[in-house]
Amino acid sequence: MTGFGRAEVAKREITATVEVRGVNSRYLDVTTRLPRLLSHREKDIKEIVRSCVSRGNLVISVTLEEESDGGAPVKVNKTAAKAYIKLLNDLRKTAKIREKVRLEHLLKFSEVFEVPREEQSDERQWPVVEDTLRKALDEFNLMRRNEGSELAKDLERRIQWMAVTVDKIEGLSRARIPEERKRLHERISQLMEEKSVVDQNRLELEIALLADKLDVTEECVRFRSHTKYFLEAMASAESAGRKLNFLIQEINREANTIGSKTNDSEIAHLVVQMKEELEKVREQLQNIE
Repeated sequence: MTGFGRAEVAKREITATVEVRGVNSRYLDVTTRLPRLLSHREKDIKEIVRSCVSRGNLVISVTLEEESDGGAPVKVNKTAAKAYIKLLNDLRKTAKIREKVRLEHLLKFSEVFEVPREEQSDERQWPVVEDTLRKALDEFNLMRRNEGSELAKDLERRIQWMAVTVDKIEGLSRARIPEERKRLHERISQLMEEKSVVDQNRLELEIALLADKLDVTEECVRFRSHTKYFLEAMASAESAGRKLNFLIQEINREANTIGSKTNDSEIAHLVVQMKEELEKVREQLQNIE
């Protein structure tokens, strides 16, 4: 199930912004985009996400802004600067180059500048980022719950339609049994005119077996039972994705059996419609945890 959450928190001259984007996936996969200062917090961030989200392909983006007092966020590493000046002068003398060492030459070495140790620690920033992350995840889950609510309405509507259709199929099937019995009797009468020897007991047995084959009452009862449990599972507060997938398989199995037992075109058409709805439900269930 897709989702998006964004939060921004400003505390102690620090502003943290977190965006959470997610698409459906069978498992939980978290990708982080963090400032270098927070790179070692990737594991902590993933643990927080796991406590709030059970599955999905998520991307967590974090940005930090900190108000400064006008001073530079880095300082000159004097030891490194002196060492590079000496190195460049030695190179100049060895290569017999008259050009003097200039500032632009030193700027090519990143070690000349360093971040002060007090700014390398995330002790001030991390509490703000953690608070922002949790709020962004709350927004993310809220969007997913809203989407899930709409999805549940669609699934319930489809299941209710199938329940009504099964009632109609059961009624049509019962109405056909006398017709099939009459048709079989007429066929047997025709055969009796051609052949005088007919086992009456065997005839009645065959008619009874045919009637049992045409009767889909048992399948319809199981179908309704599965749809009942399906709706109950959807209404449950617990994660029901696997249970719903199992139930939809069982519902589909009963629909197949009903289709195979009937030779009525109207019933066959209704079964095809049910299977189309079942396929749509199955696809939607891939988004449910």
